[in-house]
Amino acid sequence: MDEGALVLFQGDSITECGRRKEFDEVLFNTGLGEGYVQMIASELLCSKPRDDMRFLNRGISGNRIVDIYARWRIDALNLEPRVLSLLVGVNDVVHEHFYRNGVELDRFNSVYRMLIDWTLEALPDVKLVLMEPFILSISLIVPKLADQVFERGECVRSISRDYDTLFVPLQQLFTDRRDNPEVRFWLSDGIHPTPAGHRLIADQWLKVVGETNILEPKRAPRPPKLHLRTFS
Repeated sequence: MDEGALVLFQGDSITECGRRKEFDEVLFNTGLGEGYVQMIASELLCSKPRDDMRFLNRGISGNRIVDIYARWRIDALNLEPRVLSLLVGVNDVVHEHFYRNGVELDRFNSVYRMLIDWTLEALPDVKLVLMEPFILSISLIVPKLADQVFERGECVRSISRDYDTLFVPLQQLFTDRRDNPEVRFWLSDGIHPTPAGHRLIADQWLKVVGETNILEPKRAPRPPKLHLRTFS
């Protein structure tokens, strides 16, 4: 990557996952938390040590799409990332169920698209990676709530298609493993990943992004060859 290029991860508690916020303005590639962000960064930094990669985790627990939008300028646009990865959607449903403070589907779609429009206007060269929100039903999660998270996932997929971004599918990844060995092996409460769950997310992100060249370093153009004219 070119000098100073930045890979920024945004989202809620699944992204935050114990990150150390005191490092926000001080150091890159540290304090990234214990989840998929740390796993992705460690894999890429180890495999591409000469590419000057820099990583930041700005996920905040409990965030809905409207919360992320409210802090988007300072926590995303002002940082001028080259690659920006976003995972959001489950709290927009869960907060309605527990606190009557969720974000209905139409508003989720509208605000998410406003966020993308704003980003592309401010950072026209940024590479966006949109991640599918996910959930697995256990005794604490009613089926209706899970269905609403699925709807947010389809919404994100549609937004990704409309804006031609990278899309990281995650729901089916967990659904296929819900009985092997059990839901809580992957998602401790049906929402928050275990270390094994975070590993699945990291591997899927790396697979999708790895099929592109967005993480390749930008090479300086070669100077033109000089054709010297000789005289006899």
